[in-house]
Amino acid sequence: MKLQRKNRVRALAVGALAVSGALALSACGSDDTTGAGGGGAAKPSNIKCDGKGKLLASGSSAQKNAMDVWVQNYSGACKDTEINYQPTGSGAGVTTFLQGQTAFAGSDSALKPDEVTKSKQVCKGGQAVDLPMVGGPIAVGYNVPGVDNLVLDAKTLSKIFNSEIKKWNDPAIKQLNPGAKLPDLKIQPFHRSDDSGTTDNFTKYLKAAGGWKHEPAKKWEGEGGQAASGSAGVSSQVKQTSGAISYFELSYATASKIPTAKLNTGAKEPVEATVDNASKAISEAKQVGKGDDLALDLNYKTKAEGAYPITLVTYEIACNKGNKAETLPATKSFLTYISSKDGQSALKELGYAPLPTEIADKVRATVAKIS
Repeated sequence: MKLQRKNRVRALAVGALAVSGALALSACGSDDTTGAGGGGAAKPSNIKCDGKGKLLASGSSAQKNAMDVWVQNYSGACKDTEINYQPTGSGAGVTTFLQGQTAFAGSDSALKPDEVTKSKQVCKGGQAVDLPMVGGPIAVGYNVPGVDNLVLDAKTLSKIFNSEIKKWNDPAIKQLNPGAKLPDLKIQPFHRSDDSGTTDNFTKYLKAAGGWKHEPAKKWEGEGGQAASGSAGVSSQVKQTSGAISYFELSYATASKIPTAKLNTGAKEPVEATVDNASKAISEAKQVGKGDDLALDLNYKTKAEGAYPITLVTYEIACNKGNKAETLPATKSFLTYISSKDGQSALKELGYAPLPTEIADKVRATVAKIS
């Protein structure tokens, strides 16, 4: 049974990307389809267990597979602490954290300035900080009968998701796919109905590289289209709807065998959504957070060969100071574990990789100062 659970998580997490080698500071807001944990590396024996009782957290569902393994390993070592992480989506997770209802939040987008300001009401004498832990490629999945090798670019995607391009045989798509048998079929774009860090990162790409007419945000601002909840919801709609297209973590495309579009970025060859290709794009990320805040700025306009530009980095968001006395010990202990070498190496069999040394050291130093 344990092996079956491990395999299920591994299968769903194929294509997940960690920041490995990618967030080098020298350059310097997803979902689990099963909700099942399981697998993971052997339980580390050197976890320092502090605190007792239940630790509540919520947010990014893109990191849920990673969180499953972390929670399983930590709970196995720390019997007196229960970690309850709910994959409600980045927007909901940040909101709940800022209301003081959770010890930390998971988010695929760094906090905005007004959210940092608001966090000072919860983090007495301090503020919330962004701690990058894992990342991943956002795939553009589609369902077009007879087309299994589709190429799109940022400008065309912007028009598709704003209902300006309505047919799959539109001249703009034909130009990118010479020789393809594009049908006279209505395009059915699906977007997230919930506030989502995946949406935020996707629309940042559309804005930066494709002239998206709206401001990037966790809440969908495009015109037309249909909505579904979570990456599980939009990927399911693509799977069952002829003419559909949407955006979601690569693991959903892999698990459901949904074809994904290659991107014409201006490089010599269109770029496929893969772990390695997304890692090449994330390698250009720069730290923009100040002090203990490790927020990163991704280069969505990269034209580097083999660099897939639609990516996200998921953060844990926590108070650097002013944590509640009853949750501080367990929060610090758990974040210490997941950012440690043991915590990071536990993700390898899920398709993630450890944080690079440069940023891991900064994350660990920040966690060590949490009070």
